[in-house]
Amino acid sequence: MAETTNLNIRIDRELKEQAEIFFNELGLSMSSAFNVFVRQSLREGRIPFELSIVADPFYSPTNMAVLRRSIKEADAGRFVTKTLDELQAMEE
Repeated sequence: MAETTNLNIRIDRELKEQAEIFFNELGLSMSSAFNVFVRQSLREGRIPFELSIVADPFYSPTNMAVLRRSIKEADAGRFVTKTLDELQAMEE
């Protein structure tokens, strides 16, 4: 077995707790999961998943502009309310 060493990393407490639950469900410890990540990175010669600055299309500039405009309209009292039945009727 290869000689091991310790590695300390800083991570948000809530993120760590969520990751521990997730990896535990997969039968992995945090240490094992990190080792899998590092080994796969080295095997592929890259980060083994796509990285993007636009992680969620919800936060796109266009959508954020629409949301800001909608919030202003709602704050000004300019909004329409519909019941669930009315919305469903619109789909027919």
